[in-house]
Amino acid sequence: MEFRFDTQLLIEGCTLPQEELYQAITEKFQGDCLIAVGDEDVMKIHFHTNQPWLVLEYAASLGDIFDIVVENMERQENGLQG
Repeated sequence: MEFRFDTQLLIEGCTLPQEELYQAITEKFQGDCLIAVGDEDVMKIHFHTNQPWLVLEYAASLGDIFDIVVENMERQENGLQG
């Protein structure tokens, strides 16, 4: 498994359109399976990465982050709670 953490969150008040947010995350962070969708009210991010704290820090600079979930997919793969 190349990227260990499934990182999900919502950003309220993000001023970047979803296409720009998607591009910014892919340029700034290593990872895969990125989903960046939403509108001017709320954006949802789903991203597999090894450094979720950096993604969270960046997202917090764009708006108010909430409903944050970071799951360790390596543990889940081994039958443990992620």
